[in-house]
Amino acid sequence: MKRGKSQGATEVEVVELKIQLARALADYDNLRKRVEREKEEIIKAGSVVLFEKLLPILDMLARAQEHLKDEGLGQVIGQLNKVLEEEGIVKINTSVGDIFDAYIHEVLEIEKTSEKDKKGKIAEVLQDGWMVKDGPIVRAVKVKVYGGNPPANGDKKE
Repeated sequence: MKRGKSQGATEVEVVELKIQLARALADYDNLRKRVEREKEEIIKAGSVVLFEKLLPILDMLARAQEHLKDEGLGQVIGQLNKVLEEEGIVKINTSVGDIFDAYIHEVLEIEKTSEKDKKGKIAEVLQDGWMVKDGPIVRAVKVKVYGGNPPANGDKKE
């Protein structure tokens, strides 16, 4: 009988050890996944910091392109945009006539209008906005929106 009890106790111990091993393996797998996720977040944060430093340079290049209409400069800007997109940083697409969205737009000016269908829509994109793909906004799109009552004399204020 001693042998039976001993063998039964050993079997229970084996089952308990298997359960502990399964838990340890699950904990290890969860830790590995968390470390990988945190590593990706750190890399993404580093990319954002670098991009924030490069953003004024990209803005200057875009302004120069607008004035010079230089094809080579346009290609450089296109390549920069492609590299940024590959790194997960994308331009926020906004066009005149889009509906204002406080999450991605920052209003710098309001153009008064009496046309009800224009109110709350983008009148002009003043500066491009950027965001991390599937992540936070790095810089909101700076816009002029239609809104308010028209000036008393009927002239548009710009």
